[in-house]
Amino acid sequence: MSYTFLQQYWWFVVSLLGAILVFLLFVQGGNSLLFTVGKTEQQRKMLINSTGRKWEFTFTTLVTFGGGFFASFPLFYSTSFGGAYWLWMLILFSFVLQAVSYEFQSKAGNLLGKKTYRIFLVINGVVGPLLLGGAVATFFTGSAFYINRGHLTDVTMPVISGWANAGHGLDALLDPWNVVLGLAVFFLARILGALYFINNIDDEAIARQSRRSITIDTALFLLFFLSFLGRLLLGEGYAVHPDTAVIYMEPYKYLHNLLEMPVVLILFLVGVVAVLFGIGKTLLKKNFDKGIWFAGAGTIVTVLALLLTAGYHHTAYYPSTADLQSSLTLANSCSSRFTLQVMFYVSLLVPFVLAYIVYAWRSLDLHKINQKEMDSGEHSY
Repeated sequence: MSYTFLQQYWWFVVSLLGAILVFLLFVQGGNSLLFTVGKTEQQRKMLINSTGRKWEFTFTTLVTFGGGFFASFPLFYSTSFGGAYWLWMLILFSFVLQAVSYEFQSKAGNLLGKKTYRIFLVINGVVGPLLLGGAVATFFTGSAFYINRGHLTDVTMPVISGWANAGHGLDALLDPWNVVLGLAVFFLARILGALYFINNIDDEAIARQSRRSITIDTALFLLFFLSFLGRLLLGEGYAVHPDTAVIYMEPYKYLHNLLEMPVVLILFLVGVVAVLFGIGKTLLKKNFDKGIWFAGAGTIVTVLALLLTAGYHHTAYYPSTADLQSSLTLANSCSSRFTLQVMFYVSLLVPFVLAYIVYAWRSLDLHKINQKEMDSGEHSY
């Protein structure tokens, strides 16, 4: 296995984890719908128990995504997680807030009250997808950092990456295109959450309200997603010269990447069609409840294709707006060949882990949540 193959293999693995994470944000999307889809106390109980049985998957995938970056591309990890720490801390805090809310809202004698914890869930449902979408957008729009490898010899502070402003990640929200993709991810998460409610809860009122939400959120999602996609394909991108490793701006770079990597282009188109099919059939056929699986699979494939476009084909996957030549590429930010090769063999166990997740998921969703279960007191949250 060549060093280049290992770099590209691990970018694929990290991209796949990121794509799965975006799909699992249906938990956050469902949380944001708590008071709009859930009109009564019993309906809200069903909604909370529906997403509450899956929130660990999202949190675990987020941590694994960060761990995968740390092991395979440590310079990105130290630069982004260490420099843009306010952005990542807000994301992590919102997920911690979610975990606390699930576990304590129904505890006897909690001081804040059930409604306060449910508001925390809504906050997580808005903040989590919005900020994660903004963070992903920086793979295309860039961040204000610089790299100075000469600092490795500095005994007092051997840190080679630094942030060029005091925003430390919050400055990403000043770029309107980052916010646009963040909003696209937010409305996509709401769509997936509503589709999951239709699939997972046996309640006609919730299904009707979920479909109404999907109609509005789909229009807003398409507005923001297509706007970002148009800017991405028609704007400049961060290219890397294959011989000199010099980074430069190339017109239509990401469009060229898709056209010159037909497999990735096919993945992207298939993913978009699957998302639209899952949404469209759910809205047009009232007894169809499998839309989450089409839209979910389409989300994973689409996000995977976009992330591959950001890193493959001589592209800087984490551009620097402060110093163009500090931009991170697969070659200049990865672990040693030995580390990547050892982890390659470890990654062969991933299919077994995925098989267990599928088994656990099916066990939890063996029966739809219904009013009778809520009345029996067997629910967890």
